[in-house]
Amino acid sequence: MAFSRIASHVARGLTLVLVAAFLSACSTQSALESVAPLSSDKYAAIVVDANTGKVLFDRNSRELRYPASLTKMMTLYMLFEALETGRVDPTAQLPVTAFAASKPPSRLGLRPGQHIDVQTAILALCVRSANDVATVVAEYLGDSEARFAEMMTAKARQLGMNSTTFRNASGLPDADQRTSARDMAVLSTALRKRFPQHYHYFSNREFSYAGKIIRGHNDLLGRVDGVDGLKTGYIRASGFNLATSAGRGGRRIVAVVMGGETARARNAHMEELIEMYLPKASLAAAN
Repeated sequence: MAFSRIASHVARGLTLVLVAAFLSACSTQSALESVAPLSSDKYAAIVVDANTGKVLFDRNSRELRYPASLTKMMTLYMLFEALETGRVDPTAQLPVTAFAASKPPSRLGLRPGQHIDVQTAILALCVRSANDVATVVAEYLGDSEARFAEMMTAKARQLGMNSTTFRNASGLPDADQRTSARDMAVLSTALRKRFPQHYHYFSNREFSYAGKIIRGHNDLLGRVDGVDGLKTGYIRASGFNLATSAGRGGRRIVAVVMGGETARARNAHMEELIEMYLPKASLAAAN
């Protein structure tokens, strides 16, 4: 049984590496492009056929950018992996330190000495993009946020995210925390493929905490047909970022837009990319 479990993990790992390799080899696009890029000098974007790994659209996808809260997708990846391997019990209560509670918004408003359960932590990261909760998870899994960031970067390398360096678990400003649109597409794809049992959390638009309804920032959920996650992000240095998964009728894409000047412009551009390239994606192979 132990051997079969190891073989299963190796197979999953090879699948994710192959996805990254395909993205690396297929960064081509049609000479005739119908979706105009955003004018921002921070702009980068990529659209990937999630069924084949083929790149359907690419603009500056390998240039270094600031991930902002797209960082939390890796924090969640690490937490999902810890749940899968048994390092974290699903019923665990995660302690809140003064350092975690001091993080600036967006946050859940945790207090030092409090505890937060794992499911609420996941929802707070997916929906609220809570910086205090990101640090709680980091300290629980890595003993310190700095150590956890090293673990995140090592995991990025395993996934083929060769342009990415993490310095914190939240995406709060740090000049050395860099990534690329291509790497965020690799991570978005890996989350769905590796953790289908947890992926549904990215579809949540709100959740209840301490008697309040906490609403999210992803305005494409529930508005654009087929969109089922993933994550928004913003700091001044990055502009408005968005990683999205969308599927219709057996076709599926993963798209990343970085550097929008406003959330509205970013969202409109993502919607254009979805409407243009989702119909061009391949049909999923029948089981």
